[in-house]
Amino acid sequence: DIPGAFPTMDVPDHAHYVIGVVILIVGITVAVGNFLVIYTFWRSRSLQTPDNIFIINLAISDFLMSITQAPVFFTKSLHKCWILGKKG
Repeated sequence: DIPGAFPTMDVPDHAHYVIGVVILIVGITVAVGNFLVIYTFWRSRSLQTPDNIFIINLAISDFLMSITQAPVFFTKSLHKCWILGKKG
């Protein structure tokens, strides 16, 4: 632990709430959009080509990132501190 190694700033409370709401909206939009891409790929045989495998791989990765990270950062913004502790 080095004192002053990670300087912090005082941020107004409303900035935390605004960022939390933006992250929640983006997270929901990304999750729904990528789910629709995955569902369309799965249902349509004409889209299941080797070239589209790369696109579906990106959609699955982005979907998983959005459903695992958006809720954590939204909650962090509402509490104005990191909620998973020092180990998390």
